[in-house]
Amino acid sequence: MEENKTTRTLEENKSTRTLEENFEEIEEILQVLSTEDISLEEAFGAYKNGMEILKTCNEQIDQVEKKVLMLNADAKLEEY
Repeated sequence: MEENKTTRTLEENKSTRTLEENFEEIEEILQVLSTEDISLEEAFGAYKNGMEILKTCNEQIDQVEKKVLMLNADAKLEEY
């Protein structure tokens, strides 16, 4: 199993990865977890890392939601 894909830290994900990149990494982790030749320790590490990435995704989505813009009657953009 490629250790570098499943051992990224939460801080690396927060500072350098986009939401889409985090989703791609979660897909890779799911593929790793689907293999039959993964040890319990590796599976737990991959699961833990996936959960950390999901937490980061939730934070990123929350930030985007807070920046949703609405067009008001004067055709000006306002933060919602």
